[in-house]
Amino acid sequence: MNFELLIPITLFICITYAIKVVVDARTRAKLIAGNGSEDLIRSLVQAEAQQRRHTSLRWGILFVALGLGFALIEAFGWTEITPGVIAVLLGMTGVGNLLSYAASRKLG
Repeated sequence: MNFELLIPITLFICITYAIKVVVDARTRAKLIAGNGSEDLIRSLVQAEAQQRRHTSLRWGILFVALGLGFALIEAFGWTEITPGVIAVLLGMTGVGNLLSYAASRKLG
């Protein structure tokens, strides 16, 4: 594996995430400085907290589904990348997304 390619990709992801964090912080600061109503600020903070919980739930369910997909691949003894292996992983990704959608609808 070419680890030389991994460093620029990781750097790009870190820079992009840092920019997102700074923009979000500035937006919150402008909302607070703009004398927005307390109810508006409270509802934004609560909505953001709920969105973080739902995002964590989604990724958790998706990773569990992918783990089950890899377990199926291991159980069947597939050692090469074939269309069937890719189909199992894509199918489990879809199942994970559908389960997370159902869970967020039930919770939300």
